[in-house]
Amino acid sequence: MALAGVTGAWRGIRFGGEALAAALSPSTYTPAVRRSAARQLCAAAWDVLPGVVLVCALLSWVVIRIVSATAHDYGLSAFALDIFVRSLVLELIPLFIALFVALRSGAALGTEVALMRAGAGVKGPRRREAEALLADLLPRGIGNGLAVLSLTAIGCVVALAVAYLGLYGFSPWGHGAYARAIGQVFDPVLLAGFALKVSLFALAVGAIPVATSLGSARELRDVPKAAPRGLVVLFVGLALVEAVSLAAKYV
Repeated sequence: MALAGVTGAWRGIRFGGEALAAALSPSTYTPAVRRSAARQLCAAAWDVLPGVVLVCALLSWVVIRIVSATAHDYGLSAFALDIFVRSLVLELIPLFIALFVALRSGAALGTEVALMRAGAGVKGPRRREAEALLADLLPRGIGNGLAVLSLTAIGCVVALAVAYLGLYGFSPWGHGAYARAIGQVFDPVLLAGFALKVSLFALAVGAIPVATSLGSARELRDVPKAAPRGLVVLFVGLALVEAVSLAAKYV
């Protein structure tokens, strides 16, 4: 039992490494792969874009009102925007988007991979696995990763716009102070770290569900366990990335 688990984990890690190498190769992006990745991106991001924008806007409005009122009560109004950006834009929204895409698209893809392994889709020699990767699994994983990147960018922009409205309303006279405050928060080092963290989130959401399902047993009875197992591993991976990011910034 333990040996089978170790073997399955190694298989998933190896396949994940092969998928990452293929994703970084320009020759991988044939017209068929690009079309498949675009379809997955539309399913994972475009179809849910209005809902994500609405949730981010409502969450941002609630948080900015709480932060601004609390900062005003303690005489720290000058730091309200800084606190809002560091807590919501840099931390909560990227994590929320990664979890949302993982639950909506990553779990479904992991279940499909498990069904393919239990059937005839990803069985046999490694050549057939590579063909399945290039034909279906890899572009769909790329689409999920791109969905995380695009939705995170949109969610952060919406949050910043709502923060301006919450602090200054529709007045144009707050542009200068708002731009200076945002510029002080997003210094080059912090922006590079933020981009790296979101990229790791996207990589985890795109690769871990597939790799975990490929490391599972090929029995049909194990298919219902594939998605929960993949989500647990993914949540641990996202938590580790977030913990390392927080430690690097604030410790």
